Amino acid sequence: MTDEAFDWHAFLGRWQEEWTPRRHPDGGPDEEADEEAAPGGFRLGGPPADEAAIRAAEARLGRRLPPSYREFLAVSDGWYVEQMAGVYRLGGTTDIDWFRDPFDMAPLYEEDLGDDPGEEEVLLAGMWRRALRLETESDMSYALLDPGDRDEDGEWALHLYKGWGGEPPDRYPSFRAYMEAMYRGFHSTRAADPGFMNATTRAQDARVEEARLLALRGRHEEAVPLLEEASSFGRPRSGVLLQQVRQLQGRYVSGDYGLLVADPRHLPEVLPVQALAAPPGDGRPGGDDHWLGMMAARGVDREAARTVLGALRDGTHRYEPPGAWGRAVARAREEARWGATDAAWRVLRDALPRWEAPGPSLIAPIGLLADPVLGPLVTPERGRELLATPRSGETGPVPEPVADLDPPGLGWLVEPAAGRGASDGFRCVWVEGLDPAGLPALIGEEGAGLGVPTDRRASWRAPRRHGRAGVEPWEDRAAVAVGRTAGGWAFAFDGDSPYLDERFVSPAVAASAHGRAVVVWREPRRSSPGDRPAAFHLSVAERGEAVYAFTVRGGDVQRSGTVPEGLDPARLFRPEDTPLDGELRVLEALHRELGLSLPRFALTRGRLPTLTTRSWTRAPREGETFAYITFTRHRA
Repeated sequence: MTDEAFDWHAFLGRWQEEWTPRRHPDGGPDEEADEEAAPGGFRLGGPPADEAAIRAAEARLGRRLPPSYREFLAVSDGWYVEQMAGVYRLGGTTDIDWFRDPFDMAPLYEEDLGDDPGEEEVLLAGMWRRALRLETESDMSYALLDPGDRDEDGEWALHLYKGWGGEPPDRYPSFRAYMEAMYRGFHSTRAADPGFMNATTRAQDARVEEARLLALRGRHEEAVPLLEEASSFGRPRSGVLLQQVRQLQGRYVSGDYGLLVADPRHLPEVLPVQALAAPPGDGRPGGDDHWLGMMAARGVDREAARTVLGALRDGTHRYEPPGAWGRAVARAREEARWGATDAAWRVLRDALPRWEAPGPSLIAPIGLLADPVLGPLVTPERGRELLATPRSGETGPVPEPVADLDPPGLGWLVEPAAGRGASDGFRCVWVEGLDPAGLPALIGEEGAGLGVPTDRRASWRAPRRHGRAGVEPWEDRAAVAVGRTAGGWAFAFDGDSPYLDERFVSPAVAASAHGRAVVVWREPRRSSPGDRPAAFHLSVAERGEAVYAFTVRGGDVQRSGTVPEGLDPARLFRPEDTPLDGELRVLEALHRELGLSLPRFALTRGRLPTLTTRSWTRAPREGETFAYITFTRHRA
């Protein structure tokens, strides 16, 4: 439908020709519509209103009617809209009249205008007193044309107000726009009926198939408007195809895939993504029953749904598609598992053309989104890169690769742009050439193994390990994220470190049993108590022996061993600089001299295995005192 010459005869004639009684979910006809349907067919509109009748109505109202409404009346003097739980019938020239705000809506909206209301808010508040009411039959709903809200063509905005809903009215820029929306709604309420087929449904289904092929060729931006239009008509597949594009663009975290979740071809990709939308069960008996019941109603085996939901929540779910794409997914997971998320994405990106759609309703490997290790990698930028990559046997231009997300080195740890700054501390152990799986044996508490964080923030700031059975109050056992750097160092990182004090015992010696180990601890300045200055510690050990170390707090520097010139704190911490300047220099020097780095994306937005370490502090010696205070807040 073009803006230049809208043919009301053709539009209303097509609507009348396509009309069938609305059907209930059980498959039977809508009783009200069935009763009204005459033997010769139910007539939606009335005979045309001649110019004299239209002018008479305008004279009665004291206003010339807007163009699209006048043109409509000249073709049909009224119409059966049949909106579900809304307006049912629009009146003609003798029925329409001013609304006159019988329910005092204007004062309610005027009270909410505030001191600096926008133009749209002011127009809406005044609409109730000046609107023209069109409907003659409705479910407490009103179709209101507003002569005060006009465009350059003289069209009046139409507001559809559902009095039972308590929400502001829906606004349409013109009567024509409203009628087009009602026509699409008429189609949507019948789309599930297999017998509802006509030229419009066939044209829209052809657009869905065209959009599907465009999407698989990487032309997702061209596919979206086709899918949006088909979805407004309720056409099968249009919604789930559009849902996939929106999710990968980062516009939805999760979504509803309806009955597609039970299709055996699509289930491995769709069910885990559907489970992302499940509300928290809160550990209560039957807490997940509603979601599980909903899945069972769609044909999903209840226990299968429960298994997938449990694996998502405990972090053990794995996206395991078949074929060449599946093998690439496995390689990418192994890379991302230890923090090499950029390398993992490159593996996935290179393999995307080999992804095969398991059925006609999938246009992308959305199962990636539910994988606890790989899902975080699909940022909106990467999601759009995925959508722009031809796949499933289709061809097209390959998009420019998205830039890597991890900066080199360690400087990002003290840069506010990384979500950190002067108030954030951290501590880390690096072990050269070690498989990260070997860290528990070197620095883990007794019986410790690697665990998966319960959510994507757990690898950045995990809770302190005080108050557990067998843990002394003076102990400082860190909950660390474990991974591997680009240079091959295993690391254990704690992004929420406590005070660095004289009882600190560097884990570098224990970590260096088979090679070189480095420990860094940054304590930011504490504003209270006593305005504690910032501190920075570095210690290096090799083959079980301490090699060198230094600790800088304020202007005081303590050192041991022979510190290499490139890491000399006297060169890196200068009197004229802030502590942050010196810390940044030493972090850059650690990257330059030792090749140390940390994967920012994995630590701030991904998932890494976790480990509880041995204590970083020694026990109080004879004559030393130690105090530990715990605050517990109880609900009233």
